[in-house]
Amino acid sequence: MKATRLAIPDVVLLEPTVYGDARGFFLESYNRRELGQVLGMQPEFVQDNHSRSARGVLRGLHYQVVRPQGKLVRVVRGAVFDVVVDIRRGSPTFGQWIGTELNADAHTQLWVPPGFAHGFLVLSESADFMYKTTDYYAPEHERCIAWDDPDLGIAWPDDVIPVLSEKDRRGAAFRNAELID
Repeated sequence: MKATRLAIPDVVLLEPTVYGDARGFFLESYNRRELGQVLGMQPEFVQDNHSRSARGVLRGLHYQVVRPQGKLVRVVRGAVFDVVVDIRRGSPTFGQWIGTELNADAHTQLWVPPGFAHGFLVLSESADFMYKTTDYYAPEHERCIAWDDPDLGIAWPDDVIPVLSEKDRRGAAFRNAELID
């Protein structure tokens, strides 16, 4: 597995070793020991999630203020533009964001530590998005930051018109959001 620390060093892009031939391919999508070695810590995952979304669906920017979740995210069908925002008040990268394309062909994954808001925009006709979390979903603690917040200035791909849920339409401005200390 190749691990690349991104502009926010706590966020890590993971590229698994893929073994392929005319029959297809094989890869380890999760190896506890190897992930712990590349991250320098061992996340404990408690929940797996799978969503399917049509082109243009934008989910996010979601996070939990209590019991924040670390996430190991990947796309198993299609492609998304994946975004994380550092919402840890004491962090040197507080308020900064990273966006990267994740797609099924590249098999890349992204480690999103606790303390980050997360979202994605579907670039393909549809996408299956899977992720492991380090804490359980707690709807009473879930919050949402507006995907188009001008203070964050996220450069979403402009060739896809976002389709939002009602919850995501009501996302808070970053400057007014309840964040993580």
